[in-house]
Amino acid sequence: MALLRSKLKLMVTVMTINLFIVILIFRQSGQDKNGSDKVRVPSKPFWTKLTPVSAYWNLQQQILDIQNNPILLSNYSAAEVPDWLIAANLTSDPCKPNVRVTTQVKDYNSLPDRFKDFLLYMHCRSYPIVVDQPDICKTPPFLLLAVKSQVSHFDRRQAIRQSWGRAGVLANRTVVTIFLLGQATAWDHHPDLSHSLHEESLRHRDIIQWDYRDSFFNLTVKEVLFLEWIHTRCPGARFIFKGDDDVFVNTYRILDFLKGLSAPKARDLFVGDVITEAGPHRDKKVKYFIPESLYVGKYPPYAGGGGYLYSGDVAALLHRVSQNVVLYPIDDVYTGMCLRKGGLGPEKNKGFRTFDIEEKYRSNPCAYNSLMLVHPRTPQEMIKIWAWLSSPDLNC
Repeated sequence: MALLRSKLKLMVTVMTINLFIVILIFRQSGQDKNGSDKVRVPSKPFWTKLTPVSAYWNLQQQILDIQNNPILLSNYSAAEVPDWLIAANLTSDPCKPNVRVTTQVKDYNSLPDRFKDFLLYMHCRSYPIVVDQPDICKTPPFLLLAVKSQVSHFDRRQAIRQSWGRAGVLANRTVVTIFLLGQATAWDHHPDLSHSLHEESLRHRDIIQWDYRDSFFNLTVKEVLFLEWIHTRCPGARFIFKGDDDVFVNTYRILDFLKGLSAPKARDLFVGDVITEAGPHRDKKVKYFIPESLYVGKYPPYAGGGGYLYSGDVAALLHRVSQNVVLYPIDDVYTGMCLRKGGLGPEKNKGFRTFDIEEKYRSNPCAYNSLMLVHPRTPQEMIKIWAWLSSPDLNC
């Protein structure tokens, strides 16, 4: 009796399932006949045509995005391409001033001179290299230390050479150091130190210099020129540290940190002192002041320009995507923009202290032992801290 009941229950279950399948098939076939579930291809674009942004940088980026996107560009026929989309189609070679910007930025005449200079030449990315070290990466380095410097900062460069930027083999890893320079112009009231720089370059063979005006707003130019230099001269570098010449870097700690990375982590590495949810300063007295006529919106997450560490793979990515990101007058923000364009983001690491450490710890050698970067430090302090960390008697 129990066996009969089990068979009956099984038959009812199977019949119920079959009936449910038949109903589904019937409903599906009915919907197909009505055409309600068929894939529909739109007969015309379903996106709206973009309207221009008023801020000059945002507009230039918007134009560049459209020009590099065949889907968005196809939204316009040849006869109806708007004037604002054609107006910024400039060539960057030769690098002549774009005088049209004087009327395209509404408050151009009232802006400080540094903005006028930047706006006139922001389309230019290519400058001649006047001092190069083409064979410095003949043996691809494990770590490339790239230091932003200026012609007159000889004492800082020398202190770095004698301390954390000492090239050669460190902790069984090859380290190469280079200094990135532009031109010190008479326009900025700099003395002529070209002879001294030439002698320095012959002696140390670590100077890379381009023929452009080395100013705060042109640090972004230095960034894109450096990315091009890596691409052509040092593509085999495993990792790159890029920073200012007034920071102290614990190269020992950086090498130790890199040694412990997994392969995927090492490939996409970009770490530093990351700033999030930031936006342009509107106070004209602030060094980083940006007018609304130039940029609107928030900044993407970015690592403070005092120094950050990234992989050779990320360097190649930045080189590629930077060609589709309009130059911005703040270089570390610009690098954050390029990272976002490339689908990556910077990772915050507590070892990067771009806003210094507490004063009570600054004379303690052990305070630097676990850090990778501290900003700022004088040339004398760099040498002293390096001596602390290099001492076999250090016990932290």
